[in-house]
Amino acid sequence: MNLLELTIQTYHQALLDGQVTTEDLVSFYLDRIQRFDPKLASIISVNPKALSQAKEFDQNFLSTRELVGPLHGVPVLVKDNVETKDMPTTAGSLSLAGFCSGKDADLVSRLKAAGAIILAKTNLHEFAVWGETVSSIKGQTLNPYDLTRTPGGSSGGTGAALAANFGLVGIGTDTINSIRSPSSANNLVGIRPTKGLVSDNGIVPYSHTQDTAGPMARSVADAVKVLHVISASPLPPQNWASNTDDAKVGFLKSCFGQKQSHAEVNQVVYDVMAHFTRLGIDLVEINDNIDISDLVSNVSVHLFEIVPDLDGYLQQAKTPVQSVQEILTSGLYHPGILESLLTARNLANNKREYRQRLKKRKALQAQVKLIMDGLALDAILFPHQQQLVCKVGASQLQRNGALAAITGFPSICSPAGFSMPTEEAPLGVPIGFELLGLPFTESKLIQLAGLMEQNFPKRIPPIEKNWR
Repeated sequence: MNLLELTIQTYHQALLDGQVTTEDLVSFYLDRIQRFDPKLASIISVNPKALSQAKEFDQNFLSTRELVGPLHGVPVLVKDNVETKDMPTTAGSLSLAGFCSGKDADLVSRLKAAGAIILAKTNLHEFAVWGETVSSIKGQTLNPYDLTRTPGGSSGGTGAALAANFGLVGIGTDTINSIRSPSSANNLVGIRPTKGLVSDNGIVPYSHTQDTAGPMARSVADAVKVLHVISASPLPPQNWASNTDDAKVGFLKSCFGQKQSHAEVNQVVYDVMAHFTRLGIDLVEINDNIDISDLVSNVSVHLFEIVPDLDGYLQQAKTPVQSVQEILTSGLYHPGILESLLTARNLANNKREYRQRLKKRKALQAQVKLIMDGLALDAILFPHQQQLVCKVGASQLQRNGALAAITGFPSICSPAGFSMPTEEAPLGVPIGFELLGLPFTESKLIQLAGLMEQNFPKRIPPIEKNWR
C-alpha cells in the first residue's frame, strides 16, 4: 500500500481492511525521517516509544477490531514548544536542552485520549519569536519544495515535516503568523482557531493575548479532525456539500501587493477567487485600507508580553533557566533572536504603550466585525503572504496573518497553487490563501476551504531527489 500523502480516513479504512498496521505506518515515517531529515532539519527529537506504542495499538485492534478514537494510531508531529511528558520540550533553544516538564500539554492529552501517537517534536524559530524556523538546538529548517528557501515559521518544522510525509498530521502554534506561514509555504492546510478555543496550558508562551495552537495537515478533512479533538468546546459539524449559493466572501484589496515582486502571488490567488466564483460564491471587494505592517508595528502586543509571560513559565516549570535575562546571560540561544529579546526586555515595563495597543486591538476587532456585518460576509479572503516565502538568510516580509492573530479571530490557510517552476523549485514555490471569519465561525471557513479543495485540489507533494 502506498503510504505517501495518506489521510486519516484512508489509513483507518486500510486498518479495517487489513491492508496496513499502525506499526507499518510508524515505521514508514521513522524511515523517512532517518533518510531525509538530515537534509531538511525539521525534527528535533523522535519519540523512542513510538514503535512499541504502535505495536500495542495493533495487538489491541486484533482482539477488538475497533478503533479506539477518531485519531486511532495516527502519528502526530508536535512543535517543540508544546509539552510532552515523556519527551523533552526545548522551544528550539539550547538553554532548555533536555528539559522535560513531566506532563502533557492539555492538547497533547486530548490527542492521546483520541488515540494519537506523538511521533516526534519539530523544529521552530527559537522560542517562536519569528518566521524563518532557525534555532540554536537544530539550526535552519529547509523548505522541501525549494532547499534555498525557509519553510516559513515559526512552526516551520511541522510544516516541512508534513510536506515531506514524516507524519500524518501536526500541531503548530501561532502568535502572529506561525501556523499559517508554514502552511502557505509548504502546500498545507493550517487552522488558527478562535482565541480560547484551544487550551494553551502546557505551551511555552510568547504572548497570552495572541498565542494559540492549531492543526496543520495535508488536507482540510485531516486538519478538521485534529481541531475537533484539541478544541476545548465542540465545533458544529461541517457539511461541505451544502448549498453555497448564498455564501459571500470579501477580498481585502489592501492585503494584495502592488509591485512586480507580488505578481506571481496575486495571480495565483486571483485564480482561487475565480474558482470560488465558479462554485457560486459571491465575491466582493473590500476597500478598507487595513495596513498589516502597521498592525504588527503599532498594534500587536507580542513583544510587550514575551518577557513577563516567558519568565513566569520558566519559573513555574522549573526549567534550567528561570528568565529571559538568564537566557541572554547563558549565551545558549541563536543570535538571530537577540535583537527581539533585547527589544522585548525594554518594552516589558512600558505600560502606557501596552494599554494603548490593547485599545487599538479592540478597535480593530470592531472594524473587522463592522466590515463583515455591513457586507454580510461569511469570510474575508487574501493571500497569506504578499510575496514568496523568503530565502534562507533573509527575513519574512509582508505576511498578512497578523489580522487574525491580533483580533483573535479564526482563519484557515489552504494551498492556492505554485509560483513558476525554477531550477531550485522544480514544482514552483507554494502559495497559500487565507480565509478569516468572526469568532467561532470556524465551520464556515472550513466549509469554504473544503469546497475549494474538493473541486480544485492544489496539493502536490515535493520532489525528494534533492533531499539526500
